[in-house]
Amino acid sequence: MIALFVVGCLILVASVAVVCVKAKQNRFLTRTLPAIALALVAIVMISVSCIRTVPTGHTGIVTIFGRVENETYEAGVHFCAPWKSVVNMDNRNQKASIDLSCFSSDIQEVNVTYTLNYQISKSNAQMIYKDIGVSYYDTVITPRVQEAVKSELAKYTAEELLEKRAQLSQDIKSVLTKKLDAYNIVVVDASIENLDFSDAFTDAVEAKQVAEQKSKQAKIEQEQKNMEAEAAAKRAEIEAEAEAKVSVIAANADLDVVKIQADAAEYAGQKDAAVIGQVRDIFAKDPENLTQEDVHQLLLYYYIQKWNGELPTTYFSSEDFYALLAGLGTGALSGESVDSPSTTLPAEIPAP
Repeated sequence: MIALFVVGCLILVASVAVVCVKAKQNRFLTRTLPAIALALVAIVMISVSCIRTVPTGHTGIVTIFGRVENETYEAGVHFCAPWKSVVNMDNRNQKASIDLSCFSSDIQEVNVTYTLNYQISKSNAQMIYKDIGVSYYDTVITPRVQEAVKSELAKYTAEELLEKRAQLSQDIKSVLTKKLDAYNIVVVDASIENLDFSDAFTDAVEAKQVAEQKSKQAKIEQEQKNMEAEAAAKRAEIEAEAEAKVSVIAANADLDVVKIQADAAEYAGQKDAAVIGQVRDIFAKDPENLTQEDVHQLLLYYYIQKWNGELPTTYFSSEDFYALLAGLGTGALSGESVDSPSTTLPAEIPAP
């Protein structure tokens, strides 16, 4: 640009000189038109030499004869002195994938594909250009990624790398963030895209996983059987308790029934004794005035009171029955001696 500026200035000076000489010779219109045109061209050249353009997503680094200035240009068109140069550096988010061969702490070879997303610091882009240059990726990023990945991966065994892959990725990212920040490079994101082990190790890990799965399955089945056995024992216990409670309730009910029956029998015995006593008292009180009709009605009344509506299954003669009644009236049944009957018993009482 400075060369264009110098050429433009020379052309402009020459054009102005021609115009001045021709103006003194009164030949302004015929001889000065080409000189004026050249002067206009020179002005355009000088203007162009002072224009600087910074593309979108870049930062313009200003230099004067190779010396880096502290100022930077944002994206757009800028006017500056022609002796200032502008170097455009990409400040967008960039991606880099690096394939590495590493070793775990148990000396297992691991092939790693590591991906890094980064961008330069916009405010310190001139420091990157000044200290590192435009090839900062090869100069700084690649060596730091290799160092961080290999050093962090060596802290884990091959088996731990499979189980703690996310933790390993976070550890590497933390190390890279700290190291690259010293070079004004910002780590946006980082991840382990691939971990590849040897075939022998892969087969061993697969066999171990299968064995662990079978062991877990067996454990689950055993626990299920234990739970079923416990449930069955619990059900049996509950059923036994229920049966015991039912037995107790049934026993109590039977006892209550027995008590009720005993009470009823006692009441019936007391009632029968009362009836017999009443009959005995009647015969003993006035045996001479009792007629056969009175005895018949009295016996019929008490017989009806005691009858349950069912026909008797045992029969005895009227003589035996009257003998019983006579014994009640004379006290023979109570152990007293009987010399002679005090009452003339009727010959027959018809059955009801």
